[in-house]
Amino acid sequence: MKVNLISDTVTLPSSGMLDAMQNAKVGDDVFKEDPAVNALEDKVAQLFGKEAALFFPSGTMANQTAIKIHTQPGEQLICDHYAHVFNYEGGGVSFNSGVSCALIEGERGRITAAQVASKINPPDFYHSPLSTLVCLENTTNKGGGAFYDLKGIEAIRTVCDENQLGLHLDGARIWNALVASGQDAKSYGSLFDTISVCFSKGLGAPVGSALIGSKAAMEKALRVRKVFGGGMRQAGFLAAAASFAIDHQWESLSEDHRKAKELKSVLEQLPYIKKVEAVDTNIVIFNLSDTAKEADFMNKLQEQEIRFISMGQGKLRMVTHRDYTQTQHQYVLDILQKLNF
Repeated sequence: MKVNLISDTVTLPSSGMLDAMQNAKVGDDVFKEDPAVNALEDKVAQLFGKEAALFFPSGTMANQTAIKIHTQPGEQLICDHYAHVFNYEGGGVSFNSGVSCALIEGERGRITAAQVASKINPPDFYHSPLSTLVCLENTTNKGGGAFYDLKGIEAIRTVCDENQLGLHLDGARIWNALVASGQDAKSYGSLFDTISVCFSKGLGAPVGSALIGSKAAMEKALRVRKVFGGGMRQAGFLAAAASFAIDHQWESLSEDHRKAKELKSVLEQLPYIKKVEAVDTNIVIFNLSDTAKEADFMNKLQEQEIRFISMGQGKLRMVTHRDYTQTQHQYVLDILQKLNF
């Protein structure tokens, strides 16, 4: 039995999603004449209580565009040391925007208002970069799917307002956070200047992300997206998939969360596991005991056609998703309990 727990991006479109894609009314989105894209952008903007949204081929491009419109070369953004914008976007912060990162060692990828305040450079001290943006990530990837308490974000928003800093959310897995916490999307819209959301993580769409913000911000983002090569023509086929995912495949994320917590429960009872990090959503990060070799463990599971990834520094990651069936789940649990080291 083949099982892929590399990421929640490995899913395939459902039959309903394929029907929605095939029946989409499309046009040329570069000329903003694609009805399905325009409808998706309106839907997402309204969902988060913002003025406008812009469809992107990837979350990385959406994040990089947000950074570009919030900053000028030579300035500095503040983020956690686990942040996706710092670790997993190819150095785009410096390459695309000429901006450096002030890194904070938060808790599972989450940072506090006090930590943010401590990293803000005095604006009149021209020897250091001008602090202009704070980037948060929710849920956190490298932090194992942890999500923020809204009060913590509200405190960071206050610090940003007091120091004239922008606030951007990398919300690639915001859908998981909303389901797990019961929080409201509009609450996030009221706290952030811009928010990126991903439709291919968790929701099951094949491609696509969106950047959400004010109308003026999205007008700037449209120009940056063009410079980055992100303009697409009949993108409505992809937008239709994303819209279907929001309408029909969002609530099932709770099943992914349940399976992830059951994986944690089994893993932490195994003698060859040293530590399993807290599981809040659909990401399970764990470390092997000192006597178990990572290569041997990964090879043994690969022999059973179970795939997952190493994040380096001894961290192993499994990510549950909508195509990870209950039958596959039980198979993985059984194999894990039968392994010997």
